[in-house]
Amino acid sequence: MTVRRLPGRGEALRTLVAIVCLLAGGAFAQNPNSILAQRAAREWLAKTDKVDATASYDAAGTKFKEAVTVDKWAEALQKARAPLGALDQRSILQTTFDNKLPDGGPEGEYALVTYRTAFAKKTDSVETITLEREKDGVWRVIGYFIR
Repeated sequence: MTVRRLPGRGEALRTLVAIVCLLAGGAFAQNPNSILAQRAAREWLAKTDKVDATASYDAAGTKFKEAVTVDKWAEALQKARAPLGALDQRSILQTTFDNKLPDGGPEGEYALVTYRTAFAKKTDSVETITLEREKDGVWRVIGYFIR
């Protein structure tokens, strides 16, 4: 005679958790646009973390370069980042997309990537990066704001 054992509560709970994780896996898949925009923002931020104004300016988008010269950007970057100290931690809060800028600029493809950031001298900051997908299909930074 074969005795079949019914699953215990622990086994049933583990099975249920595994099923929920498998089903939810698709819900956590990220939009390819988000991946590309976040990568562009992260690469650009790496240059600002080094306070490398020239490199971050060169990597920025056309609208950024039309709004400020490299010298003015160097001055603004130094003024904004130096008092904060070194980067300790940065994590994405959200990425959103729109075809208009918040200030009513021209239509286009825009992404807003928001980070919760901790610096050595300011542990609770929010960085907002505005990107535009330019004509060549590449996401480039056109705005940077720290609060």
